[in-house]
Amino acid sequence: MIIGLTGSIASGKSTVSNMLKEYGFPIVDADLVARQVVEPGSETLQKIAEVFGKEILTENGELDRKKLGAIIFNNEEKRQLLNSIIHPAIRKEMLRQRDEHLANGEKTVIMDIPLLFESKLQHFVDKILVVSVSEDVQLQRLMERNQLTEEEAKARIQSQLPLSVKEQGADAVINNNGTIDETRKQLEQILNEWDVL
Repeated sequence: MIIGLTGSIASGKSTVSNMLKEYGFPIVDADLVARQVVEPGSETLQKIAEVFGKEILTENGELDRKKLGAIIFNNEEKRQLLNSIIHPAIRKEMLRQRDEHLANGEKTVIMDIPLLFESKLQHFVDKILVVSVSEDVQLQRLMERNQLTEEEAKARIQSQLPLSVKEQGADAVINNNGTIDETRKQLEQILNEWDVL
């Protein structure tokens, strides 16, 4: 079974991802893959340098995220161009890792994809697990974690699809408003219901 794990900023998805790791499930982490595909010498990084110029590379051949960010920040066309290079590479690598785990005999693979719904990647997975919190808790956690003002935190939360919408597309929802133990109990219950634990 392929389980898609998703949530929103400060919902506690990483906490649940770490719990799944402790149970021994292999995790395909979209954020990690996004960094891997632009490592020095990668085909994707070469393409980005061809399109945006060599100045987006640091002296040691790494992606200079600040310089690239400055180019695409106020330019929707260039941002879409960058996404058209990076997104297919990320998807391809995520599927490669997923298939490799399955080929190695794993019965269950977790695909940790923060923007699962936004990127319309539901077809990558068999079941969708959403880690959710109330808006108040999400706001508090984000302000504390990232040292943000209430306005800054709200702006970041609003840039994502609301958790209520993600919950509607989920096969199961973990309510992460409580303690770590409460979260773990919910996770175990879901994994048992899905017969993967």
